[in-house]
Formats: sequence, structure tokens, C-alpha cells
Amino acid sequence: MHIPDGYLSPSTCTALYALAISAWYAALKRIKRMFSTRAIPLISVFAAFSFVVMMFNVPLPGGTTGHALGVAVAAIVLGPWGSMLAISIALAIQALFFGDGGITTLGANCFNMAVVGSFVAYAVYRTIAAAADLGSRRRVFAAAVAGYVAINAAALLAAVEFGIQPMLFHDASGSPLYAPYPLHVAIPAMMIGHLTLAGLAEAVISAGMVSYLQVADPGLLRGSASFAQSAPASAMAVASASEKRLWVPVALLMLLTPVGVLAVGTAWGEWSAADFANPATRTQIADASQNELPPAAVPAGLHRLSTLWTAPFPAYAPAFIKHPAFGYLLSAMFGVGFLVLLSLIPGAVSKKWQRRELRT
Repeated sequence: MHIPDGYLSPSTCTALYALAISAWYAALKRIKRMFSTRAIPLISVFAAFSFVVMMFNVPLPGGTTGHALGVAVAAIVLGPWGSMLAISIALAIQALFFGDGGITTLGANCFNMAVVGSFVAYAVYRTIAAAADLGSRRRVFAAAVAGYVAINAAALLAAVEFGIQPMLFHDASGSPLYAPYPLHVAIPAMMIGHLTLAGLAEAVISAGMVSYLQVADPGLLRGSASFAQSAPASAMAVASASEKRLWVPVALLMLLTPVGVLAVGTAWGEWSAADFANPATRTQIADASQNELPPAAVPAGLHRLSTLWTAPFPAYAPAFIKHPAFGYLLSAMFGVGFLVLLSLIPGAVSKKWQRRELRT
């Protein structure tokens, strides 16, 4: 579901960046009053959770792979605005450092998974869990349904964005310039895997995390109201305890990330430009695309944009690490470590302000 560079036209990327930036701006305005309290540390935790969850690839029909997002539980705890920031941060780290998703398509990926995914998950959860006790099993069920619907909504948007490219952007001979498959191929190819295994993975993760929070920290299930407190000092103290409980599942999942390399195959629509010239890979692409072979030559626009950014650790495989599973684990540790540092910023800033106030 991470659309790479070259699969969407520049005009499509620009439009989706505009939508994503508008959502980010609105989200930042809404949580601005909480910047020195619980919002930023919790956003960092759920960004790390989403980052790690997306590293667990599961095999899908057609020989492709997929993954969960972790968007539902982020929306449940942070609300849709905080969730979209958390998921967007995770997606940005993946694109910049690991080449998972493109730079030109980051706006599209954030709009699909972070913005739409967050609002869909939040709406579904609130509808099903309305007025239920914090410890109710209905909340667990609501989380599962919210995750399942949200990931499929994001996948459908990605499929449509893929599918309109050959219709709108092609050369004089009719050859596609970017993503090569039309809607009647892209939608079933994306949706079959997400309606089955990827959607179920998201449902299980969402339900499992809500069950964990019901025991570990049920107050977080009140949503964004649980950290919109007026007293920054007391809010930070409560946040610290909550963060420690939330970092536990993140750490456990991080240690298990080498399992994510066991699923073989490439996610649909994430093939490299070189894959189009490889006979074996071309057959695999066709098998996952309603038995339709890709174009004989790499689409010109795709080829041009695909080399725009070279990530330092592409495919979560640092060049200096020869063992794939260990490289995958180190990549997970790097991403989570980066987000841990981000979570420490509010505390450091708060202490600095307190020192200034004491001096004055």
C-alpha cells in the first residue's frame, strides 16, 4: 500500500500533497494547546507502534504481501487528528530512511493511510462502541471492525489512484506513463488481499491493543479527552506512566520484526523499475494482476521518477549487514529509537521553560 515514486503522475502527487498538508495543518492547530503536555509523547509512541506493525509482512493471494497499519488503536486513543500525525510521522520515516513508499507519493500515502484511515477508524469505532463501558468487550469488537474497515478504505483509495493513471496519463501510442494497470485490474488486485488477510491482521492487532489497554491503562480509551488537561505538570506525570505501558508492546513487536522477512514476494504496485525487465518477476506481476502482463518497457514517467530519492537503508536492509533478519531488526531499532528521542522533546522543553520561569 506504500505507493513508490513513479507510480503516480506529478499532478496526482501535488493534489494529494495539498489534501494531506491541509489535514496536517488542521491537526496541528487542534493539538497546539497540548504541545507541552501529553500529545507529543503519545503521538511518538503510536508513530513507533505503527512503524513496527507495518514491518510485519503477511503473504497475500497472488504471491504478493501486505501489512497492518496500527491506525485504529491510534485513532481510538489520540482521536483522528492526533492519529493522522502519528501515522504520517511513521510513513515519513519509512520513506526517507528505508525507501518504503516514495517521496513524491508521501502525500498520497499519508492521505490514504493516515488521514482517511484515521477518520474512518474513529467513526466506525465511535459508532459501535458508543456509551459502552471502558472495559466492555464491545469496545474490543468495535476496535477490530474499525481496523478492518479503515485498512480497506485506505487500500481502495490506493487502488483507485493506481487505476486512474493509465487512463489519464499516457503517451501518444497509448502506453501508460506511470502505474500501468487500469481500475478493473488495480481494484481487485489490491482489495482481495486486504479484504482477507491484511484486513484480518489489522482487526486482530486493533482488538489486541484495546484489550491490553483495558487492563494496563483504561483511561486512554477515553480518547483525546484523556490527555487534554489544563495542568501541564500533572498531565506530563500521568503521560509518563502511560507511555511506559505503551512502550512495552512496541518493544516486544520490535524484537519480533525479523518474522516480517519470512513472507516472500512484493506488495502489489510496489515493483521497482528493474522488475519490469525481469522475465521471472514479470510473470509474478501478471499472476497478481488478473493474468495481465505489465508493459514490455518500463513506463517512461515511472522510470524517470523512480530514481528521484535513494534511501540510505533501502528495503530495511543496511548494506553493512549481511544477514537479512538482523538488518531488519536493526532498521526497526533505528526507527523506534528515533521516535523515542522525539518523545523526549516535550519533557526537555518543559523543563527549560520551568527553569526560565524560576529565574524570572
